[in-house]
Amino acid sequence: AAAAGPPRWEMGTYVAGALALLGIAAVNLWKLWRSGGYPAPSPFPNYDYRYLQRKYGAAAREQGRPKVTGCAPSEVDGQAVPRAADTLESVDELGSLELMSRELGLAPYGPLKKSVSADSLSSVSSIGNSFGQEFTVGQVEVSLEYAARARALHVALLQGKDLLERDAGRFESCFVRVSLLPAERTVGVSRLQRSGCAVCFEERFCVALEPAALEENSLRFAAFGVDGADRNVPVGAAELKLSDLDLPARPFNAWLYLQDSSKTVDSVGEILLSLSYLPTAERLTVVVVKAKNLVWSNGKGTADPFVKVYLLQDGKKISKKKTAVKRDDPNPVFNEAMIFSVPAIVLQELSLRVTVAECGEDGRADNTGHVVIGPSASGMGITHWHQMLATLRKPVSMWHTVRRN
Repeated sequence: AAAAGPPRWEMGTYVAGALALLGIAAVNLWKLWRSGGYPAPSPFPNYDYRYLQRKYGAAAREQGRPKVTGCAPSEVDGQAVPRAADTLESVDELGSLELMSRELGLAPYGPLKKSVSADSLSSVSSIGNSFGQEFTVGQVEVSLEYAARARALHVALLQGKDLLERDAGRFESCFVRVSLLPAERTVGVSRLQRSGCAVCFEERFCVALEPAALEENSLRFAAFGVDGADRNVPVGAAELKLSDLDLPARPFNAWLYLQDSSKTVDSVGEILLSLSYLPTAERLTVVVVKAKNLVWSNGKGTADPFVKVYLLQDGKKISKKKTAVKRDDPNPVFNEAMIFSVPAIVLQELSLRVTVAECGEDGRADNTGHVVIGPSASGMGITHWHQMLATLRKPVSMWHTVRRN
């Protein structure tokens, strides 16, 4: 007699198991794609800077449009009016801006607006040979996590690089002190390290902190060198505003670039910026939220501020956008989004230069100061860039010091 086949219930079990495995694989692939961890292949495999120049340069300008004198973009009732070239993105972008505004908590400032493209890429007043980057003296990797139930901030000092170098020679050893500002409260001090080229700290500190204090306090990581006479010499420091990090929602981990303590920074205010990158659409969005405590150039008593954002590749200006002008306000709220088309394969070759400018009574534009953000920047400029890449699709907002040009 012929051998009987497997029972039907057994065959059904095999088929159901195979379908379940396929379903699980499909769901995981969909989640991976939605998370931005699997970017679509770039459609620009032979990309060079001329692509963005063609997209945003002379070819994208409206032919025959008369030039408008003055430094303010077109406005109607205080709102920036997009030109034809600015309406090429799909209507879906408005929904993205609305979601970003909600995620950043920008509702008090009104709806998030889209900025206008600037007329010209040929100006040289904002881009010089020096981008005004901070002088850096090493790096430290830190990790922060807030325990809401315990009302405590956990600070991990993980590792460091190049901490013993200085102009006059090398220190014998070094250590890092972590402080809570503005009270200058010491959170912890690391052990002495004899090698500053590659230091493994792996030290953890904890400080009691109320949730409301996250909006008011900063952490300062200060490196000190110990010379031959056993003197503690300040080497460099980096500061993190806790309000920038959204610690109740997720932990923070990043390399911080220490600014040379002997170099003074000429600050003319602060600016709050948000960055996000959508890998599937290869789109970089910069939101100019607001600025505060602006100091006008040339001793002016009053001025009308606005912000210009340049997309740079290898020092060349690829695209330029600017916000509307705010009338006589040293603490202006812009809340404007700037959208750039950026292929993923060149993301590490680009940088942003954010220039705060002002319109004087004579109608002429003067530059107040600037911020540089990107892989070639330093300090908070590179920290912000790395955080954007670590959380694709999610907007990351940070305050930056505006440095005098």
